[in-house]
Parts: sequence; structure tokens; C-alpha cells
Amino acid sequence: MGRLDGKVAIITGAGRGQGQAAASLFAGEGARVVVSDVNVDGGEETVRQIREAGGEAVFQAADVSKSADVEALVEAAVAAYGGVHVLYNNAAIWSGRELDNYVTDLTEDGWDQVISINLKGVFLCCKYGIPAIISTGGGSVINTASVAGIAGSRNRSHAYSASKGGVVAMTRAMAVAYARDQVRVNAICPGGVDTPMIAPMLNTEDRRQRSAASHPIGRMGTPEDIAYYALYLASDESTWVTGGVFPIDGGFTAQ
Repeated sequence: MGRLDGKVAIITGAGRGQGQAAASLFAGEGARVVVSDVNVDGGEETVRQIREAGGEAVFQAADVSKSADVEALVEAAVAAYGGVHVLYNNAAIWSGRELDNYVTDLTEDGWDQVISINLKGVFLCCKYGIPAIISTGGGSVINTASVAGIAGSRNRSHAYSASKGGVVAMTRAMAVAYARDQVRVNAICPGGVDTPMIAPMLNTEDRRQRSAASHPIGRMGTPEDIAYYALYLASDESTWVTGGVFPIDGGFTAQ
């Protein structure tokens, strides 16, 4: 018996990295997964892998910064599987144009692009997703924030940090607002996870080693490290857990 038997999960940004790992793990634990991404090839590949392993999944393309796309995503989940129990808001970008932008160098367009996907995207997914969860009797919203949203760093885009700090604050506010509806809302704050999103930052062996060394545990995270914690938050094992902001970071924020 799987830990997510009978549950329907929407996962955004599931065409690669952390989202893809979570989609495969959730499906393996019995969830019917609605895979979403702007990258159609990546999303369809995730679905193919899930089905090949014996799981159940469908793909729905969506740009989370666009209201019509997100509304259609939730409608597709309900049409395919009858409801929504888990909403994993994982889609994000690092920065609009360049990897590292301080506020004095950041363009307005770059700022808008990051905020529209990383923060507005969570807003839109919750706007349309939470009513669907309430209609099934409750469930779990999992937001991907970041250690950048709770701690300063010389090496992160200020727009990215602001977007993830906003996700942290919104997570806590929504947790209180929807608790009596039995909707749990929590945020995961990954540290340095070896995913395609940050691969351009790690384009030399020296950079990879320095990134690993910045985490007390001595290595970077894997997508599966994050997916297993998301699985706990998605499952009924966490029914008294809401409003939490959880650094999954190899000890990075404990320093």
C-alpha cells in the first residue's frame, strides 16, 4: 500500500529536476499525478517514465505566470481524476536574464520575469488549486521556496531572493487562512541542489566543489533529497503540519 494511495497530485515544474523526481516518487507511492511544465518534451518524458514504471500520470502544459493556463491546469486535473488532494508549486526560474543580479544592476524586466513565475505563479496556482482541494475535503499545498528566501548570500539574484521570501510569507499566511478547511500549506527551502536550473553556475569543477563545501554535510543535495520530504508533506503522515518553513539544505542555514 502506497503512502499516497487514492490521492491526486498536481506538480508544476515537473519536466526536470526536483519536480520530475517528486512526480516519479509520488506516482510510485500510489498518487495519480498531473505533471505540468512549460517544457512539453520534459513533461511528457516524466509521464512516460511514470507509466513505464506502472504509475498513473497525465501531462498538462502550463505557464504558471498566466492565469488562463493555471485555471486550465486545475480543470484538467479534476476532469482526469475527479479532484485534487495535493498541489506542489515547484515551478521556478533563477533569474530573468543573468544568473547573479544585485538590485543595483537588475533590470526591471528581469525583476518582473522572476517575480511573475516564482511568486505570482504560486499565487495563481493557489488561487485556482485551493478551492479544488477544499472540495475534496482538504489536503496539502507544498510550495518550493529556498534558503535564499530566509538567509542572505553574496551569490544569489536579489529578485530570486525576494521571490522566495514572498513565497515563505505567503505560505504562512495561507496556512492560517485555510487551516479550518483542512488545507495544509507548507514551504520547502532547498539549499544547493544539483539540478539543471543551477547547472550554469556549476560549470567548473572548482565551483562544484565550493558549492558542496558550503553545506556542512559536505555535498550538494539531489532532487530525491527534496522529493522525499515533499512526499511526507503530501501524505497523511503530516496532517498536523501546516505553516512550516523547512530548510532541506545539508545544514546550510544552521551555520
